[in-house]
Amino acid sequence: MQDKVEEVLDRIRLPIMLDGGNVELVDVNDGVVKVKLTGACSGCAMATFTLKMGIEQILKQEIPEVKEVIAV
Repeated sequence: MQDKVEEVLDRIRLPIMLDGGNVELVDVNDGVVKVKLTGACSGCAMATFTLKMGIEQILKQEIPEVKEVIAV
């Protein structure tokens, strides 16, 4: 499942990078995806919104086994 998650993250990374940020996959375990938001995302007030309403929603749509995405 880690390869599937990385593939989806690669597709959604460009818009994040255009805003000066990035997302790195840290771990996938039992449907919980752990990511690290870097660059402009690491201190952004909208980081939680990007994580939950953007990254998590897309991953859940593309990979039904994903239960949650959390930032570490």
